[in-house]
Amino acid sequence: MLAEIKGLNEECGVFGIWGHPEAAQITYYGLHSLQHRGQEGTGIVVTDGDKLKGVKGEGLVTEVFSQDAIQELKGTSAIGHVRYATAGGGGYENVQPLLFQSQNGGLALCHNGNLTNATALKYQLEAQGSIFQTSSDTEVLAHLIKRGGVSSHKERVKNALSMVKGAYAFLIMTENEMMVAVDPNGLRPLSLGKIGDAYVIASETCAFDIVGAEFVRDVLPGELLVIDDNGFRSEMFAMASNISMCAMEYVYFSRPDSNINGINVHTARKNLGKHLAVEVPIEADVVTGVPDSSISVAIGYAEATGIPYEMGLIKNKYVGRTFIQPSQSLREQGVKMKLSPVRGVVEGKRVVMVDDSIVRGTTSRRIVTMLKEAGATEVHVIISSPPIKNPCFYGIDTSTKEELIASDRSVEEIREIIGADTLTFLSPKGMIDAIGREEEGETRGLCLACFTGKYPTEIYPSTLHPYEKV
Repeated sequence: MLAEIKGLNEECGVFGIWGHPEAAQITYYGLHSLQHRGQEGTGIVVTDGDKLKGVKGEGLVTEVFSQDAIQELKGTSAIGHVRYATAGGGGYENVQPLLFQSQNGGLALCHNGNLTNATALKYQLEAQGSIFQTSSDTEVLAHLIKRGGVSSHKERVKNALSMVKGAYAFLIMTENEMMVAVDPNGLRPLSLGKIGDAYVIASETCAFDIVGAEFVRDVLPGELLVIDDNGFRSEMFAMASNISMCAMEYVYFSRPDSNINGINVHTARKNLGKHLAVEVPIEADVVTGVPDSSISVAIGYAEATGIPYEMGLIKNKYVGRTFIQPSQSLREQGVKMKLSPVRGVVEGKRVVMVDDSIVRGTTSRRIVTMLKEAGATEVHVIISSPPIKNPCFYGIDTSTKEELIASDRSVEEIREIIGADTLTFLSPKGMIDAIGREEEGETRGLCLACFTGKYPTEIYPSTLHPYEKV
């Protein structure tokens, strides 16, 4: 039995600003622009130079933050977070930023990614007397920082970062400074911008456009930025190695108006479509993309093949994230509520349906069925990434092979399950070339672990003994 409808979900997005009188309000807008990266919880912590104060809750940005809540967050600097629960699960206590108070002052932090050795570190820390308040892997870093001895705060942070493994983009804030760090492999995106004299940090550059910030540069793998009222200072806490930006940031997760390492996401997706046109020549009448991430790919495929692009599928933007699906029949109805075929476009037509990935297969099967019920004579499914055969341990909610339809099935077997007339995935080389990163090497600085099983870091899944590596 295939799992119920569920696509890929990224763990979260982070936003920070230092030195602006409306820090909380700007962070609210920044988080709203990153809402696609997490819909289960959100929070903001501010500093007024004297103390830290936070508001957080389960739900969307607009649900958690009323105007009154924003007005209570008085301060000139802030960090914020939107979360999709993967490591540690859901619950209010796991909503970030996490805020801790101590005799030496406050500490707030938030995190995009996943620490692969969090379980092992928790065992060590608990053996030394630590008591964890959450099940989030993010809290591990806070304990490591606080147990760093009498050295400076910066040195404690650097030492703590040297102990964690995996994918991370961290924002760490005290009453008088903000620290920003990206893992040495650069698995998750993070960028630096400015609004006047204020510094801004965001998971995606689309947030800069929303808040009126100017892009300065990307935060480098292994880099630590220290931002305070005197500006920002940069140093490397680790040597960058085996650069491996998550390929799915380009394929699926990021907004099309974002740039990742100088590459526009919409342009990369159009190129994916053009490479598909070379690899997958199909005789058809219309091309349509599954909203939202595949529309750019479908446009690129249509331009390269000359087959007209049409809006054959419509996404209902007013379906709530908490839609309850207690039975199979209602789950089926839930898909129709979220996505509808346009009969006037697809009826009597041979349709090329473009999607970014197939994870569990359930959604693809239902969309193909809907298109055929709407009168499509043929449905040819093309996917702008290779088959996802391996779990991700870096912050995407595919942690076991059993969840993945391609882990033990051929393309033909998947085609039969989803009911398509043909099914083709983009080759790994086609995807790498289409994205077009400038790094050298076979993967051009992309993490392809979910496709190839070659992980750029050591893996310590929680299902194993905490000190055992994959």
